[in-house]
Amino acid sequence: MCGRYYVDDETAREIERIIRIADEKVRKAASVTVQTKDICPTDIAPVLAASENGIRCSMQKWGFPGFDGKQVIFNARSEAAPDKKMFRECVEHRRIVVPATWFYEWNRNKEKNIFYRKEQPVLFMAGIYNRYQNEDRFVILTTQANESMSPVHNRMPLILEPEEVFSWIFDKEKTEPLLHKVPCLLERRTEFEQMTLF
Repeated sequence: MCGRYYVDDETAREIERIIRIADEKVRKAASVTVQTKDICPTDIAPVLAASENGIRCSMQKWGFPGFDGKQVIFNARSEAAPDKKMFRECVEHRRIVVPATWFYEWNRNKEKNIFYRKEQPVLFMAGIYNRYQNEDRFVILTTQANESMSPVHNRMPLILEPEEVFSWIFDKEKTEPLLHKVPCLLERRTEFEQMTLF
């Protein structure tokens, strides 16, 4: 679940706003350049991560290398990640937020569904990262689908509220409750075109 998402100029502005809020606490400026495009596994994409000075936007590759060296693991189940060897330490020490304008999911008829929030320009998806061969790579955490998502798929990204972004990245005490939260309801529109995931 969550095999493709989209970022645009509004996403970049929201990233800058989040960094500015952090900058007020740490007094360090940052600028963000985000290319408007669909993001697919193995693409380089912006993420919000902890830094020694607060929050920074960094560009990371989407997906951990698979076990056979050919596959890409781009999602992790939020309820199981703390117990899985591949993800355990990342959940403990390397939590990130993946901003997106919307994400896509295909139904059984291969119709593309776009999920977004009407009242907010950006979705904040919980993620984790690790370092592989001198590059940071991330996965998006998924959870049980809520009622807005369940007609299309049984899983969805773990969506954070804007006020949960800092807690997810920095507060270990909030990690466990956030891993089990029920995401907000999303809006959906369908594009009737035949598409494949990759």
